[in-house]
Amino acid sequence: MKKIQVILLSILCLFMVTFMTDEAAFAENAQDPAPILIPEQSNEKSVLFDNSHGQTSGQSDWVIDGAFSDFADALVEEGYTVKEFRSDDPLTIQDIKDYDVFVIPEANIPFTVSEQEAIATYAEQGGAVFFIADHYNADRNLNRWDSNEIMNGWRRGAFEDPTKGMSADEAKALQGVENSTWLSDEFGVEFRYNAIDRTVANQVVSPDESFGITEGVNEVSIHAGSTLAITDPEIAKGIVYLPDGLTESANKWAHAVDQGVYAGGGVEEGPFVAIGKKGLGKSAFIGDSSPVEDATPKYLNEETGRPKTTYDGFIAHDNARLLVNIVHWLAEDENYDSFDETSITLDDPTPRLEMEDPLQSTEPQEEPWREPREGYVWYDTSTFADGAYGSDVDPPAPLIHSIITPDVLPNNGEPFEVTVRVEGLAPNSTVDGYRIQVYVEGGRSISQVQNSDGSWPNHYGYFDIGSFTANSEGIAEKTVTMRLNRSTTATEGFIRVKNSSGDNVITESVVIGEGSETEDPPSEEEPPADGETQVIENGNYKLILPKTLPENGEAFPVQVEITGLEPGTTINNAQIHGGKSISQIQNADGTWPSRYGYGHVGTVTANNDGIATGEVMMRIDPSTTAKEANIRLRLGSGNNVLTSKIQLP
Repeated sequence: MKKIQVILLSILCLFMVTFMTDEAAFAENAQDPAPILIPEQSNEKSVLFDNSHGQTSGQSDWVIDGAFSDFADALVEEGYTVKEFRSDDPLTIQDIKDYDVFVIPEANIPFTVSEQEAIATYAEQGGAVFFIADHYNADRNLNRWDSNEIMNGWRRGAFEDPTKGMSADEAKALQGVENSTWLSDEFGVEFRYNAIDRTVANQVVSPDESFGITEGVNEVSIHAGSTLAITDPEIAKGIVYLPDGLTESANKWAHAVDQGVYAGGGVEEGPFVAIGKKGLGKSAFIGDSSPVEDATPKYLNEETGRPKTTYDGFIAHDNARLLVNIVHWLAEDENYDSFDETSITLDDPTPRLEMEDPLQSTEPQEEPWREPREGYVWYDTSTFADGAYGSDVDPPAPLIHSIITPDVLPNNGEPFEVTVRVEGLAPNSTVDGYRIQVYVEGGRSISQVQNSDGSWPNHYGYFDIGSFTANSEGIAEKTVTMRLNRSTTATEGFIRVKNSSGDNVITESVVIGEGSETEDPPSEEEPPADGETQVIENGNYKLILPKTLPENGEAFPVQVEITGLEPGTTINNAQIHGGKSISQIQNADGTWPSRYGYGHVGTVTANNDGIATGEVMMRIDPSTTAKEANIRLRLGSGNNVLTSKIQLP
């Protein structure tokens, strides 16, 4: 392959190093210089990462100086020059021809026919393409196209019209996009539309059968991802598979729109990772972005303007080794055109379901899976939030949060004052929604905040500190009275404040010790006052929720507590159901599901006392007319551990 001129890259790098090491966040778009990473010892090969097809949509941040930085840095350490591709114009062969490897992180904007032709020609002439997709229904910019559909070249349930159900303006934004079986025709694979969660792919072909790619690779993680179907074994081969015996109840992603698991895992489910040979060039494929990403997102969410949360997957299992090995193989030139010219064993074509036929496919759920926030338009960067990629407006200066506490927090139930200070607000503006708690190692909450009437809650956890107003200098302070659980034996803990979006804005360590006064401990059995909470218990299982649920679909907190566990035990399959399928649990990114039913509590881990706690936000369908329903906690798909009647608004 031809190489980028190293001299030119070195000159550009002088500017970019200064730019990228500045800790302040700035808005960037395709008109700004793209980041370039230069190795100290070059191997004379280069890798280009696409960022022109919605790679920063929603919670994604698949850029080399953001949540794909661990991957990019690992390649730089191996001697590769790594650059990001930015453009508002369609991708051409001229944009990519001088690079050894072209990485396409999870795309959220479809490729036009001319772009598909450019990528195929690039590979045919000796280039290498690495396709990174995700699970079905990962439509991060709500444009009705998921990454798997984009990679495959056709939209599920809309093969006759790629803009089915779209407005005229949306259809115009997709000019040049056509449905076809492009990926299968050109590269011999197709991403499936399954959605498998929290599984470790441990069926790995031997290095002899993978050109050495799987050397040292035994496990690869998948966190809501898909597999592939091999359609042409002469030019595509699976190298990593999921375990056999996968089930819908245990392995299906909670928000999958169909059965999620198509063939029970193993070879029949199709490879999770595959490689391909295309003319003089090569290809590679993986069905999930989670093993590639890290926890250092760069940009704000383009729709909401909120900070992103990404998964630290690159360092998990053998993910990093596999990904770097793939790039090593992709970057090496070969003199054969198909795998039947080599000594490796050819795969059988992957059996596919009838619904995977483009002409037979249907869309099980109306698209998009939720309506976008008012004012956000996926194809119009002028509607993107300040600080998002694509915006030309820098985000507002970050707020500065601080907490003032006593030197020692009393462990005998004695009340103490805590002051929360926020700087950088608009003068005279009022803020609310801040919540506070003190907790110990393991996550167990041990604090309460006194109610405005002088009474105390009957449980421990996060509590709203009320609204407070900034002065003329943009500084606001709020003092609350707190107390700790008298059964606390820990001598150290943490105090944390969350904002109205649920983000942790400050966490500080605290010392816990003896207080100066004694008083009776709060009664755990004391019935809550009106407007406070209700406790629902069944043996080792407890739910704590407002006594009076809010009306009109307003969100409310529900705490889950499981006792009697072995310390360190992790539970990740707890689910809450609001009765008669009228409830939803808020997603981790602040969005809401498109359906009503069971929602996952998330992973909770037992502390040293064998107690695991978690908190979710729920809401009730505002169209509900019933005055009574059941709330249920279950583990897995059928183990109901707590059911109780609740009064609806």
